[in-house]
Amino acid sequence: MTAANRTDNDPAPEPTLFSAIITPHRSLSSTGFLLVMTLVGGVSFIGGMFFYLLGAWPVVGFLGLDVLLVYWAFRANYRAAAAFEEVTVTPSELRVRRVTHRGQVSEWTLNPLWTQLLREKHEEFGLLKLFLVSRGRRLAVAGFLSPKEKESFAAALAAALGEAKRGPTRATV
Repeated sequence: MTAANRTDNDPAPEPTLFSAIITPHRSLSSTGFLLVMTLVGGVSFIGGMFFYLLGAWPVVGFLGLDVLLVYWAFRANYRAAAAFEEVTVTPSELRVRRVTHRGQVSEWTLNPLWTQLLREKHEEFGLLKLFLVSRGRRLAVAGFLSPKEKESFAAALAAALGEAKRGPTRATV
């Protein structure tokens, strides 16, 4: 339903207090991947030719297998990067939606009034884990983020939860 076809009896949609999509970090670009695979393939080819000329021809197959395994590992890593986590806070609900790299969706809806943000910190490394706690159950969030990024995420999420707990505010004009 859009604003154009909403009637006067329908309630207005709730404002979004916080919304974040968290994705895994991948530091190697497509160009970097091509460069690494070219380098690995070139070294394996030169090494393979050296061993072939020495008469150790079975080494060529193992070096080729190494190149295939490195390629397979990078492809699996890039496939895993398709996963994401979406966290949305409105005044009446906190929604966490996780999508795996295979497209499987898991969704949790919590009441922001009864949800706490639990932080597990390490003295040396900082914020390691972040949990949403509601009704005695813990839900880990922001697992893809680094400790520094988790701190920033936790601060913004805590502010949104605090705003939801305060309730709607009306400005007098």
